[in-house]
Amino acid sequence: MRKNTPSASSKNGFIRIIGGKYRGRKLPVKDVEGLRPTTDRVKETLFNWLMQDVRDATVLDCFAGSGGLGFEALSRFAATVTFIERDKSAAQQIEANMAAVKATNARVLQSDALTTTQTQATQQYDIVFVDPPFRKALAAKICTQLETNGWLAKEAIIYIEVEQELELNVPENWRLYKEKKAGQVAYRLFLRE
Repeated sequence: MRKNTPSASSKNGFIRIIGGKYRGRKLPVKDVEGLRPTTDRVKETLFNWLMQDVRDATVLDCFAGSGGLGFEALSRFAATVTFIERDKSAAQQIEANMAAVKATNARVLQSDALTTTQTQATQQYDIVFVDPPFRKALAAKICTQLETNGWLAKEAIIYIEVEQELELNVPENWRLYKEKKAGQVAYRLFLRE
């Protein structure tokens, strides 16, 4: 996990695709305040959990940042991936990385995830990644909006990565399926019922 320290903020970084057709590819990442790419260890665990579910799934990557989770899903044959990223330079980097891997089944919405999900969805998603900036109280709000405004398929899978100390409230019809902690991070997989 990259921290915003003086030495880290002076240069851009990379994310590595750990499985699937882009396995081993390193994609550049812009150094943006609050950006915290999911570690390889956490990604490996998450995609082991999702092994049977990613292929042919419609995927929404909220607070996309580096796009690491969405690119991992694309690499593992997701049908489509929609990235939502507020920061213009990070969104442009995701688009450049899409072009680099020739991903024609993905799109970037350069927008705020909370603002975007306040509106009624035009598409429902099978898998949703929620990995907001820490300590900004965004996770519970977006979870409510995803549920209320029709963004989730009937049996959607929702991945949430938050700071370990956060008490997370999710909609009542979401059942905790898997949960782990790594360093300062708690990550959970929920099934919508």
